[in-house]
Amino acid sequence: MNADAFRDLYAYHFKANRKLWEVGVMALTDEQFTQEIAYSIGSVRNHVVHMMDVDEGWFSDLRGLPGPEFSDAVHFTDRAVIREKWDGVEADMRAYLNALRDDMLMQPAFPFPETDNFPLWQVLIHVANHATDHRAQLLRLLNDAGAPTFPQDYIFHVMGRM
Repeated sequence: MNADAFRDLYAYHFKANRKLWEVGVMALTDEQFTQEIAYSIGSVRNHVVHMMDVDEGWFSDLRGLPGPEFSDAVHFTDRAVIREKWDGVEADMRAYLNALRDDMLMQPAFPFPETDNFPLWQVLIHVANHATDHRAQLLRLLNDAGAPTFPQDYIFHVMGRM
């Protein structure tokens, strides 16, 4: 396990999120995007805002910054606003990952001792796995709405087919 392996995992994470956005989410009508769904956390919009918030929250904690409050998805009526914010979250994550060193991976993830302090590598895997779960949910919702979908397997990233 080394920092380069995590940078690659997150290269996949960012690529899969963007492909999901460009291929599926942008193919929806505004009504389909915000349509309430009685599954998981609701609409496609709710899912993408949740994914963005979770990435931002965990990586803020890793940097020792106060975690942002979770967004109320109903305030995101414009996909361009979501994309702009998500781009900023991704840029912050990339900056953190670019500075990641092998020796950091076994260290406690958080600079504050009052929390459950997992090793950094476990938190990094958790965040990526969380997104994979929600991408799978979104791919089903997109399929049900008639939007294009794609396989999101990590191995396709490794093979250069994603």
